[in-house]
Amino acid sequence: MIFAVKTISLGKSYGDFRALDNLNLRIKKGEIYGLLGPNGAGKTTIIKILCGLLSPTSGEAYILDNKVPNKKISSDIGYMPQETALYSGLTVHQNINFYANLFGIKNNEIKEKETELLKFVDLYDWRNEIIENLSGGMKHRVSLACTLIHDPKVIILDEPTVGVDPELRISFWNYFNKLKEKGVSILLTTHYMDEAERCDRIGLLSHGHLIAENSPKDLIIETETDSLEDAFLKFSRMCDR
Repeated sequence: MIFAVKTISLGKSYGDFRALDNLNLRIKKGEIYGLLGPNGAGKTTIIKILCGLLSPTSGEAYILDNKVPNKKISSDIGYMPQETALYSGLTVHQNINFYANLFGIKNNEIKEKETELLKFVDLYDWRNEIIENLSGGMKHRVSLACTLIHDPKVIILDEPTVGVDPELRISFWNYFNKLKEKGVSILLTTHYMDEAERCDRIGLLSHGHLIAENSPKDLIIETETDSLEDAFLKFSRMCDR
């Protein structure tokens, strides 16, 4: 079976500090998988390794059965970092077109896809605005549009809804579910429990360890708690003993 994302005994150390420790993930095609954990748990480290921005100290990581980093599958991956990677002196439209051309999308296909994405992130009326004039939340939405412009098969999102109002967050999740129906795999990190509950499965991280993994409902049942937040706290206490 080919997994969208797979890690084998993945580890990352910075001197004596172990950011990731023997991490084994299996994310299926067409699955929305959430990584949940406090700051410093290792979420962003995992994502940067998967995107080829960091090298692991030990273990291996694969996307669509290809060991990363691998330039051959760069067009299959859509990556949205916490910090927006936009050109502040260009307009929203120019940024999206830059990324579209970077991935070799034909000019006659760009306009339709750009319009779809700008309506999705509720920025169509701002398409000719210079990036530096936008709020932080709006820049985040442009970054998401740029991430999706080339129709990647695996989408990796680091805190995708930071600075986004609740109504638009719901719109985002409706769109994510439409992508899932098309067989697209989504790996995301979040601090929002209500978002984690929308994932098919979640992995709970603590100090670089995967301390639990299952569907949100099953994690709550397993811990005999009333909420995902309580389930996470219970797993954390069990690991600290």
